[in-house]
Amino acid sequence: MTVQLVQTRFAEPAGNSSGEAIGIRRLSRRFGAGDQQIVALDDISLSVKEGEFVAIVGPSGCGKTTLLKILAGLDRPSEGEAWLRGTPIAGPRRDIGVVFQSPVLFPWRTVLDNVLLPVDVQKLGRSRCMDRANALIEMVGLSGFGNRYPSELSGGMQQRVGLARALIHEPAMLLMDEPFGALDALTRENMNLELQRIWLETRRTVVFITHSISEAIFLADRVLVMTPRPGKVQIELEIDLPRQRELSVMNSAAFGEYANRIRGILNAKGAVD
Repeated sequence: MTVQLVQTRFAEPAGNSSGEAIGIRRLSRRFGAGDQQIVALDDISLSVKEGEFVAIVGPSGCGKTTLLKILAGLDRPSEGEAWLRGTPIAGPRRDIGVVFQSPVLFPWRTVLDNVLLPVDVQKLGRSRCMDRANALIEMVGLSGFGNRYPSELSGGMQQRVGLARALIHEPAMLLMDEPFGALDALTRENMNLELQRIWLETRRTVVFITHSISEAIFLADRVLVMTPRPGKVQIELEIDLPRQRELSVMNSAAFGEYANRIRGILNAKGAVD
């Protein structure tokens, strides 16, 4: 097969683009001023469709996490704009879920209480969210662990709690920043399978940041490859592999072609896989 490259799509507001969930237009982010100024992101424009799983890969320091923070409303662009379902992202929003590399669970709260944390913070009402919380705990494979504490869980189990917590308030967009980066290889592969299963069940719009080329290809509908700082989207690759994907797909010629293409682009820019 031939790897399909697609030109970066310039985003327009959701009202002008059918099925668009996330839009980014001419976005840049600079830190500092004068000779000390650092350009983290430079003139990024892209679009993410409703229900699409998009992975972003790139060398360390290319601005991946900065972009995710802007989408989460935790940072503001120096220029340009980002919006979710046609509404500008100007600060933290209730319809955005975030999963970081560390699950950041409260040790004094049980699994159930940690999952319900956004419900408590946003005052959504525990009673009407309890069934959903228990269903999410079951969906992420933690049935019977609702009353356990984080200290009683493995790293992979803790990350499952973080994922359930991010989904409890039914966000329109799920942002994931290296969520499995701290896990061992076997646990990470199992979490990739679990995340794919959960995404197929929920069809949330996902933006997923990773340093792993194979993880990006396995999970995503589309992979964005960023340049070294200042970060730009260099290419997009549509991942034409059938769902539901098994780990064995990583041994296929098609998977290898995608991986070699991405690795070649990153290595040409001085990046290391």
